[in-house]
Amino acid sequence: MSETSSLQVRDRIIAAAAALIRNEGSEAATTRAVALAAGVQAPTLYRLIGDKDALLDAVAEAELAAFVAGKQDKAVNPDPIEALRHGWDHYVAFGLAHPALFRIMSRHPHSPAAASGLEVLELRIRAIAQAGRLRGSEERAVALVHAAATGAMTSLIAQPSASMPFDLAAQAREAIIAAITTAPAPLLDDSVASAAATLRARLGACRLLSAGELALMDELLLRLSSHGSVSQA
Repeated sequence: MSETSSLQVRDRIIAAAAALIRNEGSEAATTRAVALAAGVQAPTLYRLIGDKDALLDAVAEAELAAFVAGKQDKAVNPDPIEALRHGWDHYVAFGLAHPALFRIMSRHPHSPAAASGLEVLELRIRAIAQAGRLRGSEERAVALVHAAATGAMTSLIAQPSASMPFDLAAQAREAIIAAITTAPAPLLDDSVASAAATLRARLGACRLLSAGELALMDELLLRLSSHGSVSQA
């Protein structure tokens, strides 16, 4: 079998496994059932992918990559906070539509596809910082959004939203947005942290400083942006 043919068969196996997981849950994606659905012999599946754990890893990788690619194809809202809000809602909608796949994906936080998804989030946070609307550092905002979105999805899947007297995902989203953003306003003494975050986000466009100076400036601005306010002596 040529390399191209092997890749095509591998893709067919992963697609068959993903379909079984969507329709019947991860328990249904046994190597035997997947091999049958993909029209291959079990030894072929083991040779191209591996055991069931490796198969689930491959499905998670492929589905998360497709999800990230789909997000990148969408037109981004020019308002960076609305773009973050839309990204959160898209993430929640995907998880609710594919709970079994979400559980598998959440077990692979360090996969290349997961890293790509995190890069999309980092870019959206960077856009908020560049607009002068970020409260605190970019690293803090990324960590808060990622943890809150994953936690909200885990809770929604474990306990259907219909049983909740409130919209958990939307309220968590707005709480996090309030925690990491500021209202547009002229710079005042107590908004030095926001100004530092904005300047740090724009340092990449600076051509006047050396690499060492940029690194020092980045470190200083990170320290300033990591505090809610800076008091004047």
